[in-house]
Amino acid sequence: MDDNKRKLWVNGQFIEVSEEVYQVYMQGDRKMRYFETDLKTERTMLAEDGTVQRIIPSREDSLDRLMDDNARQFSDASESVEDAVLRKMAEDELHRALEKLTDEEYALVYALFFEGKTERAYAKELGVAQVTVHKKKQRILKMLKEILK
Repeated sequence: MDDNKRKLWVNGQFIEVSEEVYQVYMQGDRKMRYFETDLKTERTMLAEDGTVQRIIPSREDSLDRLMDDNARQFSDASESVEDAVLRKMAEDELHRALEKLTDEEYALVYALFFEGKTERAYAKELGVAQVTVHKKKQRILKMLKEILK
């Protein structure tokens, strides 16, 4: 056997190969082990005293495990730029629509939707029946809906 020949175990037998073939085979074998094991294995980093310092989660997860652990694949819950722009545009449109209300209508909307008062409590403040406040609210909401179309 030549000095630059290596042996590989393939299909239950040793086969002689050149150093170059051996290196390529070993790289491919290492890559396969990386994909089959390393990516899927959770690892721990130990501190000098032997305690677990940090857990490095696997980079590949199954849907079943994510559902079992109630994990979130995308843990960043912050608002995206697109969502922030759309929300701001909707708020601006709503404020323009609210500017078209009379002072009395705006006061009703503000009390019920911004201050969180109930129709009954607001009606008591005004000294009117709750049904009156409810009917005014329905009329105002219908008008705002038309404006916002």
